Order: sequence, then structure tokens, then C-alpha cells
Amino acid sequence: MIETNELSKMCMEIRIDSIRMTTDAKSGHPSSCMSCAEIIGVLILDVMNFSPQNLSDVDRDRFVLSKGHAAPAYYSALSMKGFFPREELFTLRDIGGRLQGHPDMRKTPGVDFSTGSLGMGLSVANGMALACRLNHSKSNIFVLLGDGELQEGQIWEAAMTSSHHKLSNVVAIVDRNMLQCDGSTEDIKSLEPLKKKFESFGWSVFEVNGHDVGALQRTIREAKSRDDSPSVIIANTVKGKGVKYMEGVCSWHGKPLKDTEYNDAIRECEQ
Repeated sequence: MIETNELSKMCMEIRIDSIRMTTDAKSGHPSSCMSCAEIIGVLILDVMNFSPQNLSDVDRDRFVLSKGHAAPAYYSALSMKGFFPREELFTLRDIGGRLQGHPDMRKTPGVDFSTGSLGMGLSVANGMALACRLNHSKSNIFVLLGDGELQEGQIWEAAMTSSHHKLSNVVAIVDRNMLQCDGSTEDIKSLEPLKKKFESFGWSVFEVNGHDVGALQRTIREAKSRDDSPSVIIANTVKGKGVKYMEGVCSWHGKPLKDTEYNDAIRECEQ
């Protein structure tokens, strides 16, 4: 277990990397990465049994980034874990490069599944969990969901499947930043009462401040210890977290910073 203060600094570096990468590429979703920097950092760098050395281990943990547009944050964590050189981060979205705009399991070391079309990740996690059961594997399957994609019907079909098969090795985390590409989740198609919805589908439900690294460390470990049901963690976050003028502002979805905005944003994150 990584010491919390050290891990917090690493998560902030993930946030900064995401801003740098998308600004350099002039394309991407920095605010979507910034809301889940701590979630991805805690999972990849601390909680998961997952490294370049154990990819062929049947008992290693697996991760599905269902909100695939947050790929830069994922790539940052993978580079810190040693899957590829840090300097490769700045090839984001290059033609022929290994770091595409959405994760590609055929190209990017450490990526367990290609994502981008929203609503599919939990179904994929279920398939992995059932395969692990057949293989008598001890793997945990983690899946990060955007709250906007919970409006997809496939998510709830998959949630029934997880519960029906008692897939206790599935841990879903919802990046609950309350915004999607064209507005508030609650204005477009309300998700509340979200906790009760998951409970009614037979899930164990946890809630946490998604920017509190220590709380995430404790909550994710508690969730993965359940042996009687799948678990979901509703992580309350802020879209654009770390840069005040981006925080909670819908118009930053899918919009990289301009070069003139970049230095101030990095400076604010580093404070």
C-alpha cells in the first residue's frame, strides 16, 4: 500500500499529465480526466495486483475504462507503472502511435480492453469475471463508469447480470461529476436516487469523495473484499477538478486548453 501523501502527489501528476497531453495534441477531454485522476491513480498505482511483470498471471487484476475518453489519465498511470516510457505520453493521438484517443488493447501495453462506445464496459467486466470463475482465478475486475453513460440501458442489463451471477469480483466505480457532454445529468435524464437503484439491483453500494485519496484507498479495498455480491462505489467528483475556471463547467467537455491557458492551469494544479 502506497503512503497516502505520496499517492496524492502521483494523482496530481496524472491530472497535470492529462492537461499537458491534450493541450499538446490539441484534442481530447481534459476535464473528464481531471475528475477521475484520483480514482485511476489509486486503482492502477496502489490497489490493483497488476504490473508489466505479471500480465500473464491468471490471478492478476483487470481494469476496464468504460469512460474511454478519459484515456490520457489512464495512460499517465500506466506510464508511472512502467508499461511504457513517460516521454511517450506526448504522442497522444498521433497517427500510428500507441496512445490513441481511446484505449486500444491491440496497441497500448497494459490496456485490458478497447473502449470508447459508452455503456459497454460493465458488460465486458462481467464477461471477464465469468471467465475468471471458470479458470478458478482470484482476479478482481474493476470498471470505471462515467455517470452520463449510466443513462445507457445496457448498463442496467449488465447490472442485473452481475447480481444474478453473484459476481463479487466485480467492482464498479462511478465518476459522479454530475455533468455530461451537453449539460447536467440530472437535467438531461436524472440518475437519482442512484444508490437506491444499484441496491435494488442487488449490489453492495459505497459512497466516497472521489478526490480523497485515503478514503478511496480504504473504500476500494473494502468493496473488493465483499464475497456475496458485486460492489459499486459512487465517487463524488468535480469535472475539471484542480483548475477553478474549469471546475463544474460543462463547456470544457471534449475541449483542450489553448496554449495561452495552459501555463496558468498547470500552475494552479501544482499549488
